[in-house]
Amino acid sequence: MSAAKSGPSIWTVADGRAGILNQTLALSAALAEGERAADLAYIQSDAHRDEPVILQPRGWQLALPPNLWPSALAALPPAQRALLAPAWPDIWLAAGRRSIPYSRLMRKLSGGKTFVVQTQNPRVPLSDFDLVIPPEHDGVKGPNVFPIVGPPVWFSRQRIADAQAQFASLKSAAGQKVLVSIGGDSKNHTMTEQNVNLIEGAISRLAQGRTFWITVSRRTPEHARVRLRRLASTLNSVFWENEVRDGPNPYVAFLSMCDAAMVTCESANMIADPAFFGKPVHLLKIDGGSPRFDKLHQGFIARRAAAWFTGSLPSWTYTPLREAARAADEIVRQVLKRRPNR
Repeated sequence: MSAAKSGPSIWTVADGRAGILNQTLALSAALAEGERAADLAYIQSDAHRDEPVILQPRGWQLALPPNLWPSALAALPPAQRALLAPAWPDIWLAAGRRSIPYSRLMRKLSGGKTFVVQTQNPRVPLSDFDLVIPPEHDGVKGPNVFPIVGPPVWFSRQRIADAQAQFASLKSAAGQKVLVSIGGDSKNHTMTEQNVNLIEGAISRLAQGRTFWITVSRRTPEHARVRLRRLASTLNSVFWENEVRDGPNPYVAFLSMCDAAMVTCESANMIADPAFFGKPVHLLKIDGGSPRFDKLHQGFIARRAAAWFTGSLPSWTYTPLREAARAADEIVRQVLKRRPNR
């Protein structure tokens, strides 16, 4: 804990999974920038934390719905249980199903002082939270619900500037600069050899007059990693898999400096990232899908952020899709309503 200082104390809460934690970090970063920070600067707090609150409950209560745990604190290891001690935060930003018992508990522990925000679809009574920020495609509705397109993502001005300085040589790449962001197998999708054949063939056909920056994720099958790395070397493209093999991660530089992005369709985050920068997003099909993902894709397409890849890479412009900023504005609005600056 730090000494009392200006601005609300914000605890970002998750179970340690990077994709889940990043949602709360994105909202926190958006709250910390520009007019939002200025609007809330009058709030004084001694509950500031420099690190996220990682809660990883264990035991038999995990089998119960998260709103029916009789003793949420008892499920935490002692060191994590000790994190839930006063002074209580002004704003609690939580993500992930296993954070829900603690979001509900925080409202009680703080006597209603803490403004409790839950991202995603909690699948418990919405009245347990002050604000719920689910993806639009989940169809969650309620008086305290603020739906957004896809997940909240945020890249601060400083992070972008640092990335562009570190990878300044990318600016001199020839022709249209295209980020190729490859995911892989997931609950609803499978990346097959045929999928990779089509992606590899498309990149090869479009190579003239373009520079490709190709990245893969932890979910990318080995057959795809090997083939795309080989393809990148033949096209004199940049390929990044991990820091051990390929050095520092250029992903933010790729996002901010590319002219267009080709993104596999199974990752909401990978689609939202280039949309944050207003880049045309060309969706690459892989096997599988679900009605929920169909709605996700349609949400980006309806806002002109994305289109299905049809063999070419046309460019278009649209207002960058910064849903974390829109959600942060709503948090500020509600906090100011509850705690007006007198």
